[in-house]
Amino acid sequence: MARFLIALGVLLVLQIASSSKLVCHMTNWAQYRPGGAKFTSENVDPFLCTHVIYSLATINSFNQIVNVEWNDAEQYGRLNRLKSVNPDLKTFLSVGGTVSGISPFIAVVAKPESRAAFIRSAISYLRTHNFDGLNLAWEYPGHNGSPQGDKERFTLLVTELSKAFEDDAKDNRKTRLLLSANVAAIVPTIDRAYEVDKISPHFDFINILTYDFHGSWEAVTGHNSPLYRSSVDSGSHVHHNINSSVSHWLSLGAPAEKLLLGFPTYGRTYRLTTGVTSVGAPAKGPAEAGPYTRTAGFWAYYEVCDFIPSATVEWIPEQKVPYATYASSWVGYDDKRSFSSKVQWMTANNLGGAHVWTLDMDDFSGYFCSAGAYPLINHLRMSMGFPPKPTTTPGPTTTRDPAADFCRGRPDGLYANSADKTTYFQCFQGNTFLHHCQPGLIYWDSCKCCDWP
Repeated sequence: MARFLIALGVLLVLQIASSSKLVCHMTNWAQYRPGGAKFTSENVDPFLCTHVIYSLATINSFNQIVNVEWNDAEQYGRLNRLKSVNPDLKTFLSVGGTVSGISPFIAVVAKPESRAAFIRSAISYLRTHNFDGLNLAWEYPGHNGSPQGDKERFTLLVTELSKAFEDDAKDNRKTRLLLSANVAAIVPTIDRAYEVDKISPHFDFINILTYDFHGSWEAVTGHNSPLYRSSVDSGSHVHHNINSSVSHWLSLGAPAEKLLLGFPTYGRTYRLTTGVTSVGAPAKGPAEAGPYTRTAGFWAYYEVCDFIPSATVEWIPEQKVPYATYASSWVGYDDKRSFSSKVQWMTANNLGGAHVWTLDMDDFSGYFCSAGAYPLINHLRMSMGFPPKPTTTPGPTTTRDPAADFCRGRPDGLYANSADKTTYFQCFQGNTFLHHCQPGLIYWDSCKCCDWP
């Protein structure tokens, strides 16, 4: 029998993405945020993402993986027990960070013996804690003080890890450990850091960090994660956007199906210095730190939700992302509409899927944004064409409606609701789902999206 699920949605594309992966990062420092922003493994929805990456472990002076937080082992256990709830869930441990401002991978890759020690440690640590794979969080080999040759030594590490994972699976008759990496999105950094065509075959997927393109370190406002360049961009900034970044990875030989597009659940802030509020407006430094993330320069999406009611919200048509201003505070962030635009671009370019930074900066409890738990990531999941997920915790009310049989016999896709232009139907495997456009928008069948009347 068809179900009729009421949910929030805006600008959902018709084309169901061929992308098969929705990879979500979580951070072990989010447990120290105050009040309702505290996040631990217990807050992970086991059916939301296909993969969850636990960040972050580091590497000691003996080239061995070690935990960072006092309760990491406990958190590992709670996260990996979710696989008994959803056997299809894959979990990764992300390793990297810095020690005294320097990546520990620099010492790891320096000699064959140190690489071998790290690889032995990685296999043992992942098996002990029941992870399915390793995520390399060394975003900038060969960059920012990294010795000459680290670009090539990174290739050696990736190649040797991949072979060791294969040998471990064969020798011990176990499922092969998976391998991924977080990689740079800025074009000159990509060129300095990676032998793209040599490393790509060894990764199961590659997370491109398509955010932090602009921020309060600059003298004018710019969006954190724009889809395209802005007309005010000049010099190297013309490449500070998703289209340029991913296109460059593809041009260097990365297979599209292994590249995952980064979706941030946070925005970058500025302090305006004049009455101009547009992209490219003069600015100096960040707006005030958010009350929960407590770090100047960015706000979690749930902090943006608190800001928006008193702010002026604008859409950047050429970059397909929003920003908001109030007094001298300026934030460029992502919302459901911009996520939908990026999914459409991702699908058109046949990428392997999406990765989200992070679970803990979406409104994971549903407390702040009044749009249900994980509003951005749930919208991303739906936009990518994943089927409705089982409900393991209290969520939006599911009700029966006379229109519940609308999709019987219809192909999967989106359809106008002739009775109410502010809603639309999604058909999936014969089931009918009703979605509401964002307030002020109506559904347009011509673009299969919600937009202004």
